[in-house]
Amino acid sequence: MITIPYLTALTTYFSYGLLFAFGQFRDFFRKIFDWWHSSNLEGYAPICLGLEDFYIRRLYLRIQDCFGRPIASAPDAWFDVVERYSNDNNKTLKRTDKISRCLNLGSYNYLGFAAADEYCTPRVIDSLCRFSASTCSTRVEGGTTTLHKELEECVANFVGKPAAVVFGMGYVTNSAILPVIIGKGGLIISDSLNHNSIVNGARGSGATIRVFQHNTPSHLEKVLREQIADGQPRTHRPWKKIIVVVEGIYSMEGELCKLPEIVAICKKYKAYVYLDEAHSIGAVGKTGRGVCELLGVDTADVDIMMGTFTKSFGSCGGYIAGSKELIQYLKYTCPAHLYATSISPPSAQQIISSIKVILGEDGSSRGAQKLARIRENSNFFRSELQKMGFEVLGDNDSPVMPIMLYNPAKIPAFSRECLKQNVAVVTVAFPATPLLLARARICISASHTKEDLLKALEVISQVGDMVGIKYFPAEPNKQQQDQQQQQPGKDTIKLD
Repeated sequence: MITIPYLTALTTYFSYGLLFAFGQFRDFFRKIFDWWHSSNLEGYAPICLGLEDFYIRRLYLRIQDCFGRPIASAPDAWFDVVERYSNDNNKTLKRTDKISRCLNLGSYNYLGFAAADEYCTPRVIDSLCRFSASTCSTRVEGGTTTLHKELEECVANFVGKPAAVVFGMGYVTNSAILPVIIGKGGLIISDSLNHNSIVNGARGSGATIRVFQHNTPSHLEKVLREQIADGQPRTHRPWKKIIVVVEGIYSMEGELCKLPEIVAICKKYKAYVYLDEAHSIGAVGKTGRGVCELLGVDTADVDIMMGTFTKSFGSCGGYIAGSKELIQYLKYTCPAHLYATSISPPSAQQIISSIKVILGEDGSSRGAQKLARIRENSNFFRSELQKMGFEVLGDNDSPVMPIMLYNPAKIPAFSRECLKQNVAVVTVAFPATPLLLARARICISASHTKEDLLKALEVISQVGDMVGIKYFPAEPNKQQQDQQQQQPGKDTIKLD
């Protein structure tokens, strides 16, 4: 749980209230002026209506230059950001021919595979020449190549499950799978901060949904006990199936799931465990096998393992790994497998090659070095940010580290000032986070050098002082500590 300082909460509420009041005031006069002009849509209901539309027009558009910045190079440790301008107060943004070379602290390029790689890239190019860019077909028609079969075997072996199935999009992996494996009469118990793809998949399943407090096993057990005792709504019949859905690393918090405790509780109450490893697979664990390896959990105790290839593997798509019976069932019933175009062959080859590098099957130790570097970089950067006085969420070893901003005015200020100094960061606000909990989300990569991290820390520290987001007192550095030790105290009497 994030505890917001009283004054910070008060000023944040006041800022949003002020923006809301001025927005409503402008909308009032807009209606008056529009009353004099005829409309071709007279008699139609507004297609965009409600607070979401108001939020976009009156709040989001003011700072939309901080989001969706186009890039003109591979998302490596440094990349080219295309400069944009607006002539209508940010309602529309136009690209220029100018680019800025920026330090990349926003991409999910955890192991550095998103740029050209000496092992992966030649093999991806060969697969492009052999299979072309797309299969132009679904998996059950003409969209399954030898690469897809090899990829599924490779993923299953990597995560430690008997079988796996792959999909062309990570988001769809959650949103399309959950309605297939559970339906009416079933119960989904979801972490309160699970990703939107899980939320949409759970809603589309028709199952009853209950939420437990974020990463709190004791509350999960309480919810499980109550729901098992009550049974289904109205009829009170036993649940047909219970699935507990959690994430390995929570993408907006950078926290590791308390998986051992959650697995123990699910075993006790005979509930299935669905683990989303989108941000943890490949990024944590001694050999990159995710939170199960990091936290010492047997993969046999996790019934359904989900992950994506967009983070650590420099590709696209997602996977589900589980028992052979489960995977066979999904291949017969899942819409994402039956109706969607299969994953691109070059993308499949990129994943296969990157897994081989991670496991050292390329004949080098680069995979082990990347894993050691991402862990060292993440822990160093998090520690330094905390020493500076920033409020940083998350756990050690996690490459995701949110810096809390809170106030809406600090969102564009932090983003724009960092960009001026050639550091590209991602800021996140409502609706991706609760209204009061805006943040900058830093993603660390194995491709970052020590010099890159030191530059980033220097810029973030300067901007943090300017914007006022150092909510804790900074620790004195070593030089200041030495000076304090050398100086005699005020009450010290010096004797000859």
